[in-house]
Amino acid sequence: MSKRLEGKRVLVTQSNNYMGPATVELFEKEGAIVTADSSDLTETEKCQDIVESAGIIDILIANLASENFSGIPTSDLTDEDWNTTFDVMVHPLHKLSRAVIPQMVERQAGKIIVYGSASALKGMRTLAAYSAARAAQVGYVQSLGVELAPHNIQVNLIAQNYVENPIYYPESLRSQEKFQNSLKRQVPLGRLARAEEDAQFALFLASNESDFFTPFRLIVRSILDPTGPLINLTASIKVLP
Repeated sequence: MSKRLEGKRVLVTQSNNYMGPATVELFEKEGAIVTADSSDLTETEKCQDIVESAGIIDILIANLASENFSGIPTSDLTDEDWNTTFDVMVHPLHKLSRAVIPQMVERQAGKIIVYGSASALKGMRTLAAYSAARAAQVGYVQSLGVELAPHNIQVNLIAQNYVENPIYYPESLRSQEKFQNSLKRQVPLGRLARAEEDAQFALFLASNESDFFTPFRLIVRSILDPTGPLINLTASIKVLP
């Protein structure tokens, strides 16, 4: 039985944290040839450099995560905090995409997948900079997805939350009774999603099975509406001939 990503060449950014490790492991199991990069993408020309170094890229996984500055009132949010959030999560998304688009257009094939956040879709207290940056990612993906659809390039985003990862849910937080009680109120299953479970969404979007969808947002519904079904697929689909 063939693997779903057999021979596909994949670049995963921030491969050492956030959704990186789970994605690299799953994609390699599914036959992908993965370039796992952990470079600081805020460095000048770094995005262009890693794309050139990777060579042919069939699938770009823009795994971008920054400190969310949770708990800091907006009135106390510094310019440095604001700029850092965009420097880590927004500017590299454009630079990576800009670097990889020409080769994908030339081949008339490719996929760009962004690990985003549900904070872009629902107001969350004291997350102004983080939510704004994540919302910028959503707008970028929706525009780019429509632009590149005629070239058979799919651009998609996973708007996630309550997913295990060391950046936003370190063990020191997860072990707190207050957090556990909040988790039980917010998520019907009463636990964080495992990173490998979330990576399955990315696998679907990276596979040929998703060729019809662009731009497409996968949302973990329980985060936004605990009374709804566990998974809600919300699509803004425009597929052009």
